Amino acid sequence: MLEGVKSDLERFLLEDLGFGDVTSEAVIPEEVEIEGEIISKERGIIAGVNEAKMVFEMVGVKVDVKVKDGDAVEKGQVIMKVKGRARTILGAERTALNILMIMSGIATETAKIVETARRLNSKVRVACTRKTTPGFRYFEKKAVEAGGGDPHRFRLDDMILIKNNHVKIVGSVSEAIRRARERASFSKKIEVEVSEPRDALEAALSGADVIMLDNMSKEKVRETLMLLEQKGVRKDVIIEVSGGISLENVEEYAELDVDVLSLGYVTHSSKALDLSLYVTKILKT
Repeated sequence: MLEGVKSDLERFLLEDLGFGDVTSEAVIPEEVEIEGEIISKERGIIAGVNEAKMVFEMVGVKVDVKVKDGDAVEKGQVIMKVKGRARTILGAERTALNILMIMSGIATETAKIVETARRLNSKVRVACTRKTTPGFRYFEKKAVEAGGGDPHRFRLDDMILIKNNHVKIVGSVSEAIRRARERASFSKKIEVEVSEPRDALEAALSGADVIMLDNMSKEKVRETLMLLEQKGVRKDVIIEVSGGISLENVEEYAELDVDVLSLGYVTHSSKALDLSLYVTKILKT
């Protein structure tokens, strides 16, 4: 994975640098060396520290990291210090900051949701989805983990997740599960997405490991849980609730007897944490 991450970071740098930072090359002599600090301009949870460090080190900048992923930071706190040629630091600045800001924003929002949900349900997991930015999924899901969340599936080959379109094509929940069991490795869990209590029961009776209650109201989720309990299969499955969950309504679902709350907005709609790099000393002119 490290080599893949390094390749991604190199690609991000090349995308930003193009044929060079013409501004810095025009106004700053090549031999100028500086020190700088990346500062948080608001409270939040930091993520992406190692990736930002790698970006600077790829171009020969020395880095002194002051925090680690998952740390809570205050406004004005130093995240890392950098030292090296001015042109080089300024050339890598935006790439490193973008990674840090986006990942930290996701981690911050995830932490808020986890804290809110677990006040009502200490066992519940808050998970993200595959609603991620193409090419940036690893970083976004790592940020979710830094915020105390669960990454869920990284790729389609992680587990079997039978969705409504699969069921529509095959004909029924039970038939889809039967086919999956017949062909899947013992190592793969089977999850089924349903939108009606009766389909959840069918999934549980057919041997699903995880049942995703998709876009159900709080009342319908409660009805589903009661039905599974009445039929004696509630403890046989993991119940995941998904669809339209955010910080505004997470308490409604967290207070129910569910195992996982999954939501896409932490990866596609979290506000980036505000960070900046400031030059603190000119070492060589």
